[in-house]
Amino acid sequence: MTPGIHHYLVVSALLFSLGLFGVLARRNLIVIYMSLELMLNAANLTLVAFSRFNENLNGQVMVFFIITVAAAEVAVGLALIVALYRKRRTADVDDLTSLRF
Repeated sequence: MTPGIHHYLVVSALLFSLGLFGVLARRNLIVIYMSLELMLNAANLTLVAFSRFNENLNGQVMVFFIITVAAAEVAVGLALIVALYRKRRTADVDDLTSLRF
């Protein structure tokens, strides 16, 4: 049995929901950041699924660029998180009430 587009969309919705729960429920910056990346990958899965089932490569090309930008985002985001941790000695969101060093 070949999986249909609805299978991919269900998996994508579950991944996005899991990422959204992680962003809303967690207080650690690293976990929130990983949850945001999970949500981005769920959107990528949806784009690839629609691209595959419509027999059009536009969605897959767009995912290629999104992954490239996400790699740069990870480098910058983790650098900011490390800088905040070094300055404040905490990765808890509640303790980081201002962006001022």
